[in-house]
Amino acid sequence: MSFVRTTAINKIMKIKSRKKIVQGGTSAGKTFGIIPILIDIALKNENKEISVVAESIPHLRRGALRDFLKIMKLTLRFREEEFNKTLLRYEFSNGSFIEFFSANEESKLRGARRNILYINECNLITFESYFQLAIRTDEDIFLDYNPTAPFWVQEEVVHDQDAELIVLTYIDNEALSQTIVDQLEQARKKAETSSYWSNWWKVYGLGQVGSLQGVVFNNWDQIKGVPEDAKLLGTGLDFGYTNDPTAILTLYTKNGELIVDELCYRTGMKNREIAQFLKGKIPTGSIVIGDSSEPKSIDEIFDEGVNIFGAKKGKDSIAFSIQLLQNYNIRVTERSTNLIKELRGYLWETNRTGKRGQNPDSNCDDHLIDALRYIATRTLNQIEVDYSIH
Repeated sequence: MSFVRTTAINKIMKIKSRKKIVQGGTSAGKTFGIIPILIDIALKNENKEISVVAESIPHLRRGALRDFLKIMKLTLRFREEEFNKTLLRYEFSNGSFIEFFSANEESKLRGARRNILYINECNLITFESYFQLAIRTDEDIFLDYNPTAPFWVQEEVVHDQDAELIVLTYIDNEALSQTIVDQLEQARKKAETSSYWSNWWKVYGLGQVGSLQGVVFNNWDQIKGVPEDAKLLGTGLDFGYTNDPTAILTLYTKNGELIVDELCYRTGMKNREIAQFLKGKIPTGSIVIGDSSEPKSIDEIFDEGVNIFGAKKGKDSIAFSIQLLQNYNIRVTERSTNLIKELRGYLWETNRTGKRGQNPDSNCDDHLIDALRYIATRTLNQIEVDYSIH
């Protein structure tokens, strides 16, 4: 694999305004376009202080930081001794540095100043967080996002005299594999069949502002981690293998609220691997509820010493479990990035006229949500269940 200078990079470089707003669809090359520009600035100018900020550290590790390291290695610029893995800071030999931190690190929001700021997926952080960072930045500010719904950029920033917005799509990213292009083209065709896919294509295909309507769960927010005094209720498991991931999470309760922590979201896991993973992550003997449509997998994992049982399903089990979960305030740990993504895109089905149906849209990703439904229904329903017989 080699580094490709894409149309996206060229378009971003042409922005002359201080506030460079990069709106775009999925795979448009937003992050992979901004990061090399920042690297170039750091290399060509002494003592430049550059901050890359995202919603959380896990978000950074899976996104902007990973892309930064990949680009540095592809362009043969990476020096192991210059990268501080603890501080997530790369210090160039000319005194410039690029640092990575999360928007929930309060001391850094209101702490040191910088020359250049890049907020990755800025729609996931608050306007106040942006403002605290912006007033401590004396040169350029880069903002990128998928326009899933209107937010503070449209209301507070885009009309500033020193702001300029561009829109990128996957067409601007020549480095994109043909496989992903083909998948996106399939989504374009689906956009003609449902309101969900129509909105999806508008946002992720065309890079236009969509409308986040019909979200199933709006009773959740994020927390840093699981409180030490939270009570473990159990673990939920949704099986996957080739295309779909094996999705595992733990469910806790504290002060009448639910706390959810994502443990696993991986393809290609065999049942023995799942069993070993569970035994290394959860207390011995704690209950695991898995998808009952795979009884062989349940039995094999149980035989490996995991206290696992199949979820109870029925005609209205999905609607029931959703209603059950909607009765609680739900706190999701910030490292649960795949669950957060699923919750944000988990929508009710609608017909061609836009009328809401009784079930979630079958096109939405719901692997971790299914795992959550399984364990929640079994542990929150207060039904007497004999777990001693498998």
